[in-house]
This record gives sequence, structure tokens and C-alpha cells, in this order.
Amino acid sequence: MIQRIQTLYLFLATVLTVACMSICIGAFVSEQGEVIGKLYNLLYFTMEEGEKTASSFTPWALFAILLISATLSFMNIFLFKYRALQMRVCTFCMILLVGWYIAYGAFAWFIMGLLQAASFRVGAVASFPCVSLILLYLAFRGILKDEKLVRSLDRLR
Repeated sequence: MIQRIQTLYLFLATVLTVACMSICIGAFVSEQGEVIGKLYNLLYFTMEEGEKTASSFTPWALFAILLISATLSFMNIFLFKYRALQMRVCTFCMILLVGWYIAYGAFAWFIMGLLQAASFRVGAVASFPCVSLILLYLAFRGILKDEKLVRSLDRLR
């Protein structure tokens, strides 16, 4: 049913995923400790002489993964009549978010080499997909609980 707690979990997961798409998720730091670049989900910026310069769309896959996950999480709210499909979509979104972290690490390492940065500072916003992953798991458990309830009522008839 649409008013169940898993609806709230799915909506919050969608909001956190969309927020992560639009905010800086990390910074590249030089040996002197100054920020030489910032990583977003769609592109990264380099800081040259105090000016922000947009670089290529190298990390576009991070944005695509979050966009697919956010879209599916939101659409999953309206699949309340098809609980088995809802559970599969939740599982797929969780796998996507784990894949996002793998891609995030790979892109950070690759761009760090391109910029010749000394280190990479992970942004606090990079934890949003992890929180979203937890919310999707809670939604999965809620949907499973509803499915078990419906099956137990079918047995009594």
C-alpha cells in the first residue's frame, strides 16, 4: 500500500540520491595542502590560479548510476501492487549503489593521477548513497514483511 513505511524509505532514498547528484563529492589536494580540483558526479573542476575551470565529462558514469537508481527508487513507490517486482527493483537499486562506490573509487584514483594530486579528500555528501542503500534495505524488509502477511492471510482462506 502506498501509505506504508517503505514508501517513506523509498522517497528518502530518492531524495538523498538526487542530492548527491548535484553536490561536490570530493576534492583533490596538492602536496602543499591546497585544493587543486573538485569532483562532482557529472564532471570535475580544476583550480588554476584561483579560477575554476571545467574539465571533461570523465565521471559521467557516476551521474548515470545515481540517475538510474533515483528514478527506479521513485518509480518503485508506485509498484505497491506488485510486491515481488518491488523487491527485485530494490535489490537492483542496492546493487547499483554498491557499483557507484566502486566507480567512485576508480574515478577518484584515475583523476588523481591526471591532476597529479597528492591526496583525495572524500566529501561528506559521498555518504548519501550509503544512507540510501540502508534505506533501500529497510524498504526491502518492509515489502517482504507485507508479502509474508498477504501470503499468511491467503493460507487461512
